[in-house]
Amino acid sequence: MNEEPWRCRHRVAIDVAIAVFFVLLDTGVTLVGGSWWPAHPGTLAWVMLGLQAAACFSLVARRRAPLTVVTILAAFTLAVTLLITPAGVLTPAHDGNVWAPFATVLAAYGPVFYRRNRRTAFIVLGILTVIAMRPWQPSTTIIAIGLIRTAVGPLLALYFDARRRLVQALTERAERAERERHLLAEQARAQERARLAGEMHDVVTHRVSLMVLQAGALRVTATDEPTRQAAEELRAAGCQALDELRDLVGILRTTPEGDETPSTSGFAALVAESTAVGTPAELVQEGDPALASPVVGRTAYRVVREALTNVRKHAPGARVTVRVEYDDAWVRVTIRNTPPTGQGGAGLADGGLAGAGLADGGLAGTGSGLGIANLRQRIELVHGTLRAGRAPDGGFCVEATLPAYVPTADSAV
Repeated sequence: MNEEPWRCRHRVAIDVAIAVFFVLLDTGVTLVGGSWWPAHPGTLAWVMLGLQAAACFSLVARRRAPLTVVTILAAFTLAVTLLITPAGVLTPAHDGNVWAPFATVLAAYGPVFYRRNRRTAFIVLGILTVIAMRPWQPSTTIIAIGLIRTAVGPLLALYFDARRRLVQALTERAERAERERHLLAEQARAQERARLAGEMHDVVTHRVSLMVLQAGALRVTATDEPTRQAAEELRAAGCQALDELRDLVGILRTTPEGDETPSTSGFAALVAESTAVGTPAELVQEGDPALASPVVGRTAYRVVREALTNVRKHAPGARVTVRVEYDDAWVRVTIRNTPPTGQGGAGLADGGLAGAGLADGGLAGTGSGLGIANLRQRIELVHGTLRAGRAPDGGFCVEATLPAYVPTADSAV
């Protein structure tokens, strides 16, 4: 988040400094004879000088109460004018000066810039202008200077307000264009995902189904046992591939109806199953499982299932800790196993979840060597990340970080 500019965080200090500046400026100009100061000042002159300082200091409230500030300065200017003429109790050293303080320039800026009801603002500024010009004492110089002193502020306010509105309009237009671009990109991505899902369903699934049927037929018609066994392995691999394809199509397009794949609620069953077959496992969950959307929950379940399966293959005797952390923005699944106590490798072996250093040649040999690569592809489909590698204690660790929510066609309805 961007930090506010300095001027926005210290507005009060800036307003006080500006007010003090105008107090000193108008006091100095008055004392040197640039305004209403008499040649022989008396008590009344010093009192009015103090009132002028107070009126100028009212600029502190120019943002919150701009009309009040203008009214105070107009009242002071009118009071000085009446004391000079017709009361005659003040006699300026120079009759051709403008009695209005310089603070009126900034004060006249506020009502136009900070108030939306400009009709009232212009009425008040018109009264201030008449008081500053003193038209009942016709003087071209006084009228011109008084008009300039009260007109500069509103003109600047109109300019900066127009500029502010223009910048705001351009910013809103840029943000709207960015949102539209994002929506178009999302729409194009959804269409491409739907197209890929259709291609996988219509072409790949069809071909793999034919392979499974042909492998089943070969198993039945083969005359020798090695051929039947190879056909059965081919058929089983094809069925597994169909399950994987069905899941990928569901992620790309929509959640398949009747998908019975467990979600986060199935972690406990996986851990209990692993413990029952001789691989002690512990489940630690932090946070609310409801934060994970269904697609993310099923993906996390498959990560845990694959990791536990490969620990049993490649790390006999190892203990496993499954940690699942739920957050509003992400779900993190960590499967860590200790070094194996039996024969074989150190957990989820290098180069894949089924790799070198196998404990049981028959069981470990069923792997493809592409376990980690397949998991990474599955996790990347939901925009997650996967890290896998040896732990410092000699075991192995798999950590998957998934977004808590992944939209599908069903969730968009």
